[in-house]
Amino acid sequence: MNKSTNTLGKRQWLAVILILAVGGVLAALILTQDKKTVRKQDDDGPSPAQVESKPKPPHEAAHVMMDDDQVRASGIAIAAAGAVQIASVVQFPGEVQLNDDRTVHVVPRVPGIAEAVLVSTGQTVRKGQALAVFSSQVISEQRSALQTAQKRQSFALTVYEREKKLWEQKITAEQDFLQAQAALREAEIAVENAQQKLNALGVTGGSGTGLNRFELRAPYDGLVVERKLSVGEAVKEDTPIMTISDMSAVWVEVSIPAKDLPLMRVGAKVLVRATAFDAKATGTVAFVGALVGEQTRMARARIVLANPQGVWRPGLFVNVEVNSANLQVPVAVESEAIQTLGNRQVVFVREEKRFLPRSVKLGISDGKYIEVLEGLPPGTRYAARGSYIIKSELTKLTSEEGY
Repeated sequence: MNKSTNTLGKRQWLAVILILAVGGVLAALILTQDKKTVRKQDDDGPSPAQVESKPKPPHEAAHVMMDDDQVRASGIAIAAAGAVQIASVVQFPGEVQLNDDRTVHVVPRVPGIAEAVLVSTGQTVRKGQALAVFSSQVISEQRSALQTAQKRQSFALTVYEREKKLWEQKITAEQDFLQAQAALREAEIAVENAQQKLNALGVTGGSGTGLNRFELRAPYDGLVVERKLSVGEAVKEDTPIMTISDMSAVWVEVSIPAKDLPLMRVGAKVLVRATAFDAKATGTVAFVGALVGEQTRMARARIVLANPQGVWRPGLFVNVEVNSANLQVPVAVESEAIQTLGNRQVVFVREEKRFLPRSVKLGISDGKYIEVLEGLPPGTRYAARGSYIIKSELTKLTSEEGY
């Protein structure tokens, strides 16, 4: 019994020792594998999970390098931001209209029939240019009367010269000479009267194609705004057949609220801006209505606007800008200095030999200067003119993403 017990105990000890040995070997293998893995990771670099996100160091702001010689060669003007008086502006909506002082409704002045229509709507005409050809019985009668008077004048002149010569030679009595002289004066008056009647109708004394035909001519340079005449149409003497307007100057009609009437003075200069496209011009206030509408509480004002290029067309909507007062602002820059980068408005600040875009918040403007509310301290040197060149250079160096 004791012998079997001892044998069993030895076997248990051997099993324990064997298990421990195997466990040690496995532990050694695991440690060796871990060291290899760590060494491999050290060689290959840390895994993404082991890398901690570190903030990137701030990059230097994008800028354009230019020395003084390059600045001068590029035509860039440097100025310092500072206090400026800016005229505050009030805007009024308006509409371009025909200049009634230079618009005429053409009528034939005599009844007749249109034989030819020589112009069309929208055509530019010159003073004296033929617009249409008419045939008229009235014109025929007036020309006949003129020709008859001219023949009588010619005959009376012959008689007068003969009687004058005979009287000077003492052959005839003075009474015959005086009668011939009176007859000549009457004939001259008749010719002048017939000529004046034709002039009043805008017709010349004769026509190579007939006594009854006459040409209706343009009273001055202008644009044919409307035409109401066709070939073969019979018209009366007071029928408006065409509307011609001189477009070298147009009117701008504006409605002014009662509270702003003191700003609109006759003779004052105002700025007119088109709403449909980029165009502006200076006009002169020619009329301010004396009455204020009961319902609108507004008065009408009229501005005369020069239109040599025909840009300002009747019916075009505009904004009329009137200076109300001069305001002193602490910081302002020239309007040309403002550039847009993405969704920001910037000014290119001069620091040593580089230009840096500086974001700014803008205020009021009078067209020449613009107020800077934030982003630019007084005395800052900036590119006042030619800043678009700097922007162009900046786009070559860096993407505009984020600006």
